[in-house]
Amino acid sequence: MGTREASHAGSWYEDDPNELSSQLEKFLGHVPATLDGSDLPIPGARVIIAPHAGYTYSGPCAAWAYKSLDLRSAKRVFILGPSHTYYLRGCALTTFDKYETPFGDFVVDKATISELRQTGRFSNMPPRRDVDEHSLEMHIPYLWKRLEQTFGHDSSSYPSIVPILVGDGSEEEEKSFGKLLSRYLKDPETAWVVSSDFCHWGPRFSYRPVFREGVIRNLDAPRHKRDLQAPLDWNDVADNPESPEIHEVIKALDQMAMDAVEHGAHSRFYKVVQETQNTVCGRHPIGVTMAALEELQKEGLEEGKGKFKFVQYQRSSLVKEALDSSVSYASAYAII
Repeated sequence: MGTREASHAGSWYEDDPNELSSQLEKFLGHVPATLDGSDLPIPGARVIIAPHAGYTYSGPCAAWAYKSLDLRSAKRVFILGPSHTYYLRGCALTTFDKYETPFGDFVVDKATISELRQTGRFSNMPPRRDVDEHSLEMHIPYLWKRLEQTFGHDSSSYPSIVPILVGDGSEEEEKSFGKLLSRYLKDPETAWVVSSDFCHWGPRFSYRPVFREGVIRNLDAPRHKRDLQAPLDWNDVADNPESPEIHEVIKALDQMAMDAVEHGAHSRFYKVVQETQNTVCGRHPIGVTMAALEELQKEGLEEGKGKFKFVQYQRSSLVKEALDSSVSYASAYAII
């Protein structure tokens, strides 16, 4: 039904292609040429988790994921992100034929979209909501830049994209969608981008966990739900375990979520997020992807494959006061 406009260009990121290109190259240039003993991109790293805030904030962190991403065999790229603009249960598909970027337009893989739609499991994104949503769009320019670095400037050779919004869902619903999508993830010509920020801390997010009286309490939760259940070892996160700074609490909560992701068990990640109430906005896209990876592991992935490895963690600010705010950003890759 036409082309989805790059609605956040000129505000969340540069709309001038030359300036945008220079910015992305600068971010990518600050990432080392080797990581975990391997030259970048990591061979076989077809799956990444990367943040989706304005590039001034999360662009440097996202570069670590994108420089790790192996696109050399990619013929299509799934992009899974959370819905910020309307309440969504389950998953929704784009109705657009193309996604605009300042560099050019990405073609949507209509054949794959049609296959998914025929399962009866997916709704359609309302076009206006699709345009307003940033969680998918913020990955499109980065993806273009990495494809340009991989295949050159002829965009006719670039893979198509499969944009999917992943909304609210139970643990079993996430597993069900993961199983459905696992056959696409298994395809060696498929790359996979998971869009997520991590902890959103502050009164505007209704999430202010602090360390008081030996427990973690969310100041903005109803009184009977203030205590968070997951234990934390403050000796690992603060010089003074009796009174860690708020930003240390944030880091510890994020670390628990990242540890659960790296562990690889979908149920463990789901439980940690439920118990800590951590405001990981892409928890459901992450959960669906982890469930899909678990399906591939059941089919016999090689040892060490199919689990995420986090390579960068940053915060928009280091919170010290109760009225401050911050958003956490993390980048990870998984080899399949």
